[in-house]
Amino acid sequence: MRLFTRLSAATAAAVATVAFASAPASADQPIDVRLITLNDLHGNLEPPSGSSGEVTLPDGSMVAAGGAAYLATHVKQLESQVRNSVVLSSGDNIGASPVISALFHDEPTLEFLNELGVKASAVGNHEFDEGYQELLRTQLGGCHPTDGCQFEKTYPGTRFPILGSNVSFTNGLPALLPFTVQFSGGVPIGVIGATLQDLPSVVTPDSIKGLKFGDEAEAIDRTANLLDLLGVKAQVVLLHQGDEAQPGAGPDDCKVQPDGPASAIAKKVSPKVDAIFTAHSHQQYNCVIDDPAGKPRPVLQGASFGRLLSVVDLKIDPRTRDVLRDQTKAHNEVVTRDVPADPAVEKLVDEARTKAAPIANKQVGTITADLPAAGGPSGESPLGDVIADAQLEATKSNDAVVAMTNPGGIRADLGYQSSPAGEGDGVVTYGEAFTVQPFSNIMQTITLTGADLKNVLEQQWGQDGGTKILQISSSLHYTYSASAADGSRVSDLQIEGEPVDPAASYRVSVNNFLAAGGDGFTEFTKGTDLAGGPVDLDAFLDYLGAHPNIAPPPADRITATP
Repeated sequence: MRLFTRLSAATAAAVATVAFASAPASADQPIDVRLITLNDLHGNLEPPSGSSGEVTLPDGSMVAAGGAAYLATHVKQLESQVRNSVVLSSGDNIGASPVISALFHDEPTLEFLNELGVKASAVGNHEFDEGYQELLRTQLGGCHPTDGCQFEKTYPGTRFPILGSNVSFTNGLPALLPFTVQFSGGVPIGVIGATLQDLPSVVTPDSIKGLKFGDEAEAIDRTANLLDLLGVKAQVVLLHQGDEAQPGAGPDDCKVQPDGPASAIAKKVSPKVDAIFTAHSHQQYNCVIDDPAGKPRPVLQGASFGRLLSVVDLKIDPRTRDVLRDQTKAHNEVVTRDVPADPAVEKLVDEARTKAAPIANKQVGTITADLPAAGGPSGESPLGDVIADAQLEATKSNDAVVAMTNPGGIRADLGYQSSPAGEGDGVVTYGEAFTVQPFSNIMQTITLTGADLKNVLEQQWGQDGGTKILQISSSLHYTYSASAADGSRVSDLQIEGEPVDPAASYRVSVNNFLAAGGDGFTEFTKGTDLAGGPVDLDAFLDYLGAHPNIAPPPADRITATP
């Protein structure tokens, strides 16, 4: 009720402000407005490591990027170039975060965004990781109901609204503000937020109980019409949905897979919208897509983890208050680490690091080489192999014979080189393990028939035009042909060297997200005789402790053929 009152008050204030705002004093020259947007930060206050801390340049070379203190400097530099600047976010600011943020329910990250001067953010799927009530707390402030205030004595909340025009309660009432209005250079700019309609497929059901997620384009159009009625002609969208970029694409290339979900939305959204910032897919691209009236507008995304900032420069007619679309410019700015670190943000990050250190720097295991999260030619990854093996070992008491985990749940590489904390090469710390497995998903063992198991594997293709290869334990082997017809790609399925019998029953361990059909793997919901297990992170920690000097396993579980 408190949020609904705040929603109503904020909307009324926006209406009143827009209705009585006068035109800027000078009506001769276009007004320059710069929009600076980040996406998918995921609490990465420290510079991310490994491939997660690099950006691919147009020539194919890599440059180190990211880190909150450097990001803040880049934002200030961009703001200094254009007087009228607005900082925004396209969502997933928090959730799946490194330990220095996650230990404190991401309050350090939210403080950073306040310090950065963010004016509005779309709601991402990870903002719902701890449920709707926790999302409200992140906005309105107050201590965590279970853990209290552990980072600071109080938590004041965000200084910016979290927007979701297509998020409602099951009774139809809005669950989040649909828009906000920012005045820059004397003209109003409508900022509309929307998240992916299929958000229920990427979070656990309990996190969004009582909520509905509507069609993105319909919600954006409905909100754009309202803003237009209020006299707000310049409009931008923060869309937590994205396309997949092609390998090797640079920050400002438009090399995206055809028919991606963000592009499809961009092609449908009202011509009243002048620019669309996307997110969710952690990709870098800078495209121009015609609106339904045939007018071009920028559609872009800035990778993830604070490595890029998406910048759109608008020129606005002071008489009409509308964007001069043919003069819009857009680019993705690399957050390089060759600039001075912002002192205030560096102090905040140091505080979070220091308070988390006693837990984060504790040794939990050792490895002999890098364990990358990225899959090889078949989609099988060294780190995915180790995690699946850990989950199988942790659920043997449930009679499990196979364990499978989703690649999206593996959030970072596990590197051999010592971190700046100085724990030593090959040493795995709690913080590093947590960064790899931050969701605290619960392991569950279910019974599937052999036919069900094959159907699960067949669902790895056709995920919004992409592919999600499940990581599997060493007990399972199979071959696939990606070019084969739907439903017949997987063959030679074996468990412990024996062919899988379609009619036989097998005990399979997965996390509760997959067990509920997450990531589109609805075949898992056919599982019966569910038995609970440990949290996935605990299974990983126990495995690291029991198996010192883990080496990358041979990539022989999944065989890809033409």
